[in-house]
Amino acid sequence: MRIALTCPYHWFRGGGVKEHVQALEEEYLKRGHYVRIITPLPKDYDGPVPDEVITLGTSRSTTAFAGSNWQWAFSVDTDAIDEVFARERFDVIHFHEPWLPVWGRQLVLRSTSANVATMHGRFYDTMKAKTVSTVVTPYTKPMIKHFDAFTAASQVATEYFRSLSKKPITIIPNGIDLAKYRRGAGPAKPAAGRQTIFYVGRLEPRKGVNYLLKAFAELAKKYPGVHLVIAGSGPDEEKLQQLVEDSDVPRVKFLGYIKEKTKIDHLHSARLACFPSPYGESFGIVLLEAMAAGVPLVAGDNIGYQGVMEGRGALSLVNPRDTIDFARRLELMLFDEDLRRLWLDWAGDYVKQFDWPSIADQYFKIYEQAIAHHAKYPAAT
Repeated sequence: MRIALTCPYHWFRGGGVKEHVQALEEEYLKRGHYVRIITPLPKDYDGPVPDEVITLGTSRSTTAFAGSNWQWAFSVDTDAIDEVFARERFDVIHFHEPWLPVWGRQLVLRSTSANVATMHGRFYDTMKAKTVSTVVTPYTKPMIKHFDAFTAASQVATEYFRSLSKKPITIIPNGIDLAKYRRGAGPAKPAAGRQTIFYVGRLEPRKGVNYLLKAFAELAKKYPGVHLVIAGSGPDEEKLQQLVEDSDVPRVKFLGYIKEKTKIDHLHSARLACFPSPYGESFGIVLLEAMAAGVPLVAGDNIGYQGVMEGRGALSLVNPRDTIDFARRLELMLFDEDLRRLWLDWAGDYVKQFDWPSIADQYFKIYEQAIAHHAKYPAAT
């Protein structure tokens, strides 16, 4: 099959959607399919472009419509789109985050292939609500008829689409490379008498790290051997460091941005992982990473994490704004050996369904259905 995977975000930086697209590309290449990535070329990038990446149009960083920095993809010359599509003759084009303005619409309107849409995030968190209702919706609604199938990474990610259409949506969760996160024969060991809580992620309000610091301050009073390690960068980094200093919170270490291997090493050496987002999450790939690494976790009780932490996993969910209850949950998951054993038994089995080969299989079935639909109803696209 000839497959195109589109990514509207900065392809030459990290990011959840980029990693998702790249993992699908690698899986389909292993299976012998022809795969190309289509993405806009960021204005701030002047490096090499891999052979498997096709750049159409440009993008630049902006805060327009959104509460945090993201890439705005500008319009594309229609002749360039037509030339690429005529040359590549894709069987299916898989659009990731298709509703983000301008770029995706221009591509899907020129496509003669079967088109699949995948929604990753909660659109109302990505775009300001007023913008969605007054600007974006009139722009996106006419696009719906040009797609042959719709998928989303979670129920939360379907909210915006369901407000526009009654067409069916297939939920296909985010995936993870289980082998990469699984503990090896000799994982890093914590220092004697030291128990480490590990956070990794953006340092911004919706991630709730300030609540983690308050709960940890309570826990640290009782357990002098407990340490907190915070990895990641973001607009709140200096503010959080100042909170630690002003509140005299002991044994907190900020690592800043870390690479993937370093993140995995810290997960393997941690006693507990914590992701305290009170809101703004549509899925939670970091939860799967902790499960795959074999480390129990405590997480914010938000709607996105609720969809991941099913069954016994709900034991991990806590209201991060309730400092005392949050500290108690951290204590239980750190030191209650029976609870930890139960949780790890559940997580070890539960996370297997998210391995990339399984996720790629699910998407491939959607591609086949989309191609059949496109052949039967070519006028729809």
